Amino acid sequence: MARLVVLGGGVAGHTTATFAAKWLGSEHEVVVVTPNAKWNWIPSNIWVGVGQMSKEEVTFDLAPVYAKAGITYKQAKAVSLNPEGNESSDKAFVSIEFTEAGREGQTEEIEYDYIVNATGPKLNFGATPGLGEGSQLGEHTVSVCTADHAVHASKKLEEAIEKMKAGTRQKFLIGTGHGMCTCQGAAFEYMFNIEHELNKAGVRDMADMKWISNESFMGDFGMGGLHMKVGGYVVNSKLFAESLFAERNVSWLIGAHTNKVENGKVGYELLDGTMGEEEFDFAMLIPPFAGVGLKAYAKDGSDITSTVFAPNGFMKVDGDYTPKKYAEWKAADWPKTYQNPTYKNMFAAGIAFAPPHIISRPMSSPNGTPINPTPPRTGMPSGIIGKAVAHSVTDLILKGENAHLHEAPMTKMGAACVASAGKGIFDGTAAAMTVFPVVPDYETYPGTGRDTDYTFGEIGLAGHWIKHVLHYLFIYKAKLNPGWTLIPE
Repeated sequence: MARLVVLGGGVAGHTTATFAAKWLGSEHEVVVVTPNAKWNWIPSNIWVGVGQMSKEEVTFDLAPVYAKAGITYKQAKAVSLNPEGNESSDKAFVSIEFTEAGREGQTEEIEYDYIVNATGPKLNFGATPGLGEGSQLGEHTVSVCTADHAVHASKKLEEAIEKMKAGTRQKFLIGTGHGMCTCQGAAFEYMFNIEHELNKAGVRDMADMKWISNESFMGDFGMGGLHMKVGGYVVNSKLFAESLFAERNVSWLIGAHTNKVENGKVGYELLDGTMGEEEFDFAMLIPPFAGVGLKAYAKDGSDITSTVFAPNGFMKVDGDYTPKKYAEWKAADWPKTYQNPTYKNMFAAGIAFAPPHIISRPMSSPNGTPINPTPPRTGMPSGIIGKAVAHSVTDLILKGENAHLHEAPMTKMGAACVASAGKGIFDGTAAAMTVFPVVPDYETYPGTGRDTDYTFGEIGLAGHWIKHVLHYLFIYKAKLNPGWTLIPE
């Protein structure tokens, strides 16, 4: 019997584990190690953050789902990897620390034949002074990165609305909390859901709304922007985004590195080196992402973390990590199989793999401060990669170590994104966009890097209903309900 250990129970880890368990059957063991007791459909956290959904509507308990699938579930966090075993055994193992109530702090070593790192990111609030401490949100801002954060954000929004109803004007600042953030899309959605709720509450005229972002231009979204078909015409995402912001009277500050957060005030540095401050009454600033801090040790106990992981803490896979100038980066640099080059029984999926380079043009201020988005790897790409990795590991176990590895390169992967701009049965809106490929390939698609026949966007009520339906569809799939494998990632 072979044992596959999956670290993480988010979109990538859950997809990997559930498909692997289905394909391997009861003759082999799949173990999931995740510090969370609940699964969270993160794209809907923005609706929790404006009071349009409850925490219970975007989460469910993992234990019964994994029991149904025959998956061994351990509520714990992975601490370190020993891919060569140790001096007393050649068997690879992972060390974990339990987070389950009643077992907090207890440790265990789990031997494995294959392991998939799908831990996702550490929410690195501590990277910006005042934004938070380590991975914990601070007291000055709110967040929608977790369901609990979103509940807190909703309460603060209610308080702000009550103040406006009482005649006190409020300043809203939404965006990124560091110069190297990703996930601008979540902040984008939250900004316009707030704007929608303020209109519904009749207090929009009492609110000043501002977007702050590390993007060098509007609509970059960590993908270097894109050209897409809108109403039959090809437009760039800069025009698309700026039009939406202008239409809804939301101002913007871009090319900004938020370098400190205080009570009611943030400090920032711009790409031209200018320093400034922005006041707020309500702020939601996405933190930068980092690896969760896993360590790796050789058989003799020496530290090999730098061999297995990139400096940002994400796992090295089959990408080309050779330092290059921006103009020399190629689509071929990006990973295909997500297999670690040193240890062939080790894979990474979703956010946990280290990108070989950023997608947006790298930029720094005259002071040497890097200010540019890092590559997005969430949502649909995470699910697609997780399923491909599950295929590969399953074949390695069932067919032998020379089995063909399945590929899911982001340079040949299309993705759909539905960005909510307000929830409502008849007045909701969302920008529904597709992009192909996710990572631009300028050799195949000169000029734009993407196929404009498959990269398009529309905004309206239909987009909102698509996102609303997808919420229930993906939770249905994640619960492994009948027919779950037929629902695409």
